[in-house]
Amino acid sequence: MRRVSVVGTSGSGKSRLARRIAAAIGAPWIELDAAHHQRGWEPIDPERFLVEVDRATSGDRWVVDGNYRAVVCEGPVWERADTVVWLDLPRRTVMRQIVVRTVRRTVTREELWNGNREPLSNLWRWDPERSVIRWAWTRHHALRRRYLEAMADERWAHLDFVRVRSHVEADRWVQHLGDASQR
Repeated sequence: MRRVSVVGTSGSGKSRLARRIAAAIGAPWIELDAAHHQRGWEPIDPERFLVEVDRATSGDRWVVDGNYRAVVCEGPVWERADTVVWLDLPRRTVMRQIVVRTVRRTVTREELWNGNREPLSNLWRWDPERSVIRWAWTRHHALRRRYLEAMADERWAHLDFVRVRSHVEADRWVQHLGDASQR
C-alpha cells in the first residue's frame, strides 16, 4: 500500500485517519479541502484544482483525504491509487462529531485553510452549500451509495477497498499497518 485515498462523509474523521495512515506508511498527507477552499471560502478554479491534485499525486507514495468527485473518482486520485479507505460511520455518529467539531472550531476561532474559520452560522443555516453540518446530513446517504457502487464497479478493480464502520475498527486497521511496517 503506497497510494491511498481516504473518503467518507464530512465530519467522519477522514483527515485524522488519513494523517495516521500517512504516518504508518511513511507517506505525505494531502488534504483536498486545504487546496479547494481559498481565502474567504472561495473555491479554487476547477482546472487549477485538477492540476494541483495531479501534481500532488504524481509521486510514488501519498495519502489523500477528500471526496471531490472531479479529482477523486473522476480524476487522478483513484486512477493512481492502490487503496481506498472508506470511513463509513453511521449518520448519528457523524452528526454528533460534526456538531461538536463545528462548535469547538467556532468558539476557538481555529484557522482551517488559507485564513478561513468556521462561521457561527454553520450551526443554524439550512442550506447545505452554506453549512457543513447540513452538508454532512444531506450528503451521507449519497456518499454511501457512491462508494458502494464504486466497490462493485469493474473500473476500480485495481483498487483495494477497505470499508471501516467505526473508529475502533479504524484504530485496529491502522495498528495493523503500523505492526506490518515494523516487520
